Amino acid sequence: MTMVTQDASQALNVKDIVKKATELNDFGHLLAHVPYAKFIGMQVARFGDELVFQLPKKDENIGNPTLPAIHGGVIAGFMEMSAIVQLMVFMQTTKVPKIVDFSIDYLRAGHHRDSFAECKITRQGRRVANVNINCWQTNRKALIATARAHFLIE
Repeated sequence: MTMVTQDASQALNVKDIVKKATELNDFGHLLAHVPYAKFIGMQVARFGDELVFQLPKKDENIGNPTLPAIHGGVIAGFMEMSAIVQLMVFMQTTKVPKIVDFSIDYLRAGHHRDSFAECKITRQGRRVANVNINCWQTNRKALIATARAHFLIE
């Protein structure tokens, strides 16, 4: 019985956090509750109906110091977190969406500079949502990675 109460209160907290972030148009409040997003330095800005996610240049995110280039896992994690936040904001979720699968294509090296991502929800059903994510650095047309993800939503 206590588990149900805890789950209900956790769901309420997620809903309140998303609602507050959306009302204030400040998604730093939402990202502050995600340890991995804080660790990699992830940021987000809203431009009308679009969210643009930013992964600032950070020495701790380097995977290949010779180039230097961002670690592929950091890029994938950034893109996955971007899709989750996109779903939470635009669907006003009461729970964090659960990843079903994630497929990424690395197109070129992510050099040691700011990176950006945008997400498009391509299908939203009652239980599953599909999201496409594009990541670039200096030019939106020169993608460093693209990904597709499916999430279980409630």
